[in-house]
Amino acid sequence: MKKRFLILRHFIPVTRVQCDSACTRMRVVRYSECQKNHAARTGGYAVDGCREFMPEGDEGTDEALICAACGCHRSFHRRVQEYDVHCECLDSSQ
Repeated sequence: MKKRFLILRHFIPVTRVQCDSACTRMRVVRYSECQKNHAARTGGYAVDGCREFMPEGDEGTDEALICAACGCHRSFHRRVQEYDVHCECLDSSQ
């Protein structure tokens, strides 16, 4: 069997601004639905239906990596990255 590779490239729109003010670009990462296959041992596919990652503990602890809703590790949840551009010249023009 031949191995097949899938390469995903994400397009990140870059905002070009002609100003002298400081512009910042922040990346916000959140985790959504759980994708853990609970029936993998039997050859099936079944997910538990957890819709969003909610950490059990405070940030920086080991419990922050475990979901309070389903008990899975954070790596089983789909990672969603959002980018936010904040520029002083854009705020003053509105």
